[in-house]
Amino acid sequence: MPAELKSSSDGATLVLTIANPEQRNALDPAMYAAGVEALNVAETAAEVRSVVITGEGATFCAGGNLQRLQANRQQPPEVQAQSIEGLHSWIEAIRAFPKPVIAAVEGPAAGAGFSLALACDLVVAAADAVFVMAYANVALSPDGGASWSLARALPRQLATELLMAGERIGAQRLHELGVVNRVAPPGEALAQALALAQRLNERAPNALSSIKDLLNDAGSATLHQQLAAERDQFVRNLHHPNAGIGIAAFLAKDKPRYQ
Repeated sequence: MPAELKSSSDGATLVLTIANPEQRNALDPAMYAAGVEALNVAETAAEVRSVVITGEGATFCAGGNLQRLQANRQQPPEVQAQSIEGLHSWIEAIRAFPKPVIAAVEGPAAGAGFSLALACDLVVAAADAVFVMAYANVALSPDGGASWSLARALPRQLATELLMAGERIGAQRLHELGVVNRVAPPGEALAQALALAQRLNERAPNALSSIKDLLNDAGSATLHQQLAAERDQFVRNLHHPNAGIGIAAFLAKDKPRYQ
């Protein structure tokens, strides 16, 4: 079976499934391009309120295809650089996407697969899921934003250990560290991710987009800059029709139906 990024819908949630069973859901440039295209289309699709990224079967994603990487060693460096740029375009598309993106992780998330999960806004992982930054195990350094994500999520010493030692870390440990949001029974990560997505789908899309923007910028902004951004986003959202819907529903003890 050819490797592909499958697309399906679950209510207002777009589900993107990494499907490459012969290579344990390893990624390739065609998947990167498909991921970017899917998010570009979903960004303006009003019927899509959230996205879940998962892997087909019992593996989330094994990262890069080592056979392809070995072959690329015989090619000019620009060949691998172009491939990584494709991955990075998908990572940046996830971070810039104005709607929530949730990773649903079963089994291993290795290398770029771990990077992909870290790029998502929320992570739901099966209790027996394992995460590993496998790059150093084959004399490589990370890509996919792994160093950026881990340096912001974890103490430097732990991020260094994960990247340099290449040891596995379980879902429960990452949950304790705040990297994984929810730990699900094995086989139920996708179901719980979809349930979480449904909760978010019921909230005002403009408010969730503002929250994502604020979180994306907080790491590099000064307090003064962040306060100004919060002011501007708050005022913009107050004057959005959804604020009228939400406030009126709260006062009436009713359930809001946001646009």
